Amino acid sequence: MIKNRFLIIISAMVLSVLFSSCKKDSNQGEIDRGLIEAYVLDNNLDGQFTSSGLYYVIEQPGASDRPTVNSNVTVSYKGYKLDGSMFDEGDYFTSKLSDLIVGWQEGIQLIGEGGKIKLVIPSGIAYGSNGSGSIGSNEVLVFDITQHYFSN
Repeated sequence: MIKNRFLIIISAMVLSVLFSSCKKDSNQGEIDRGLIEAYVLDNNLDGQFTSSGLYYVIEQPGASDRPTVNSNVTVSYKGYKLDGSMFDEGDYFTSKLSDLIVGWQEGIQLIGEGGKIKLVIPSGIAYGSNGSGSIGSNEVLVFDITQHYFSN
């Protein structure tokens, strides 16, 4: 009887922790959406959201052919935090698109060679709750990307 009661208490504690962390993660999408909307207003951006919450502005569409998630892409980019501080940049960076963060996978497929795009990426499709290097936990990121070329 005591053993069963102990198991019930432990199970309730574990479920409580699991449910509270799920609730926090579901709220993060709403928090990110609010941060992105404020950024869009503050910077007078004219773009749109995807179903994942990615906000993008196509500055130049580029060629009509578009890469797929399986393409190798070569891009130049600058990455910013919402406060405008640059955290990374690269010129003629080449990678398989599927190896990059989901926000890039989605956004880069929207432009062809010679295209330019601004991505405002919610944390869930960037580096999430883990962060990476100087990128904090649950941080919304902004990227200016120029696609030079791609191959399948």
